[in-house]
Amino acid sequence: MKNIEVYVSVFFIVVGGIVCWQSLSMPIYGEYGPGPGLLPLWVAGIMTVLAVINLIQSLRRNNTQFSDLMPKGEGMINLLACVGSFALFMLIVEHVGFTISSIIMLSILFSRGYKWYWGLGMSVVVTGIVFYVFSSILSVPVPVNQYGW
Repeated sequence: MKNIEVYVSVFFIVVGGIVCWQSLSMPIYGEYGPGPGLLPLWVAGIMTVLAVINLIQSLRRNNTQFSDLMPKGEGMINLLACVGSFALFMLIVEHVGFTISSIIMLSILFSRGYKWYWGLGMSVVVTGIVFYVFSSILSVPVPVNQYGW
């Protein structure tokens, strides 16, 4: 069977079932109203029901191949650059800090549509603004290197 919708539906049915089962271990109603298990139970229940409906519909329709959904050519390169730059960010952020890893990630992303010097400049400005907002204004700790940035 090569219908990608069937696999996606089954995946969401399994994930929804696991979340429903885990949310039942938390109280659904507390002393003053809804408990911590109510929202995950409802969201996972709705997700599971919608996934079952999608599974039934996808079994009745023509097959949707995975290759039909994936972009080709330039779109595939953009997708790989996006996923790869995010993976690189996650790998190096603890070692080199937020600013350097963000500049590298954004430079990779911006280089797809701008000249390298514009991409580098925009990545420095965006990273500086985000670092300032999170660390100074919102007082949210961000990973830093030995120099504090």
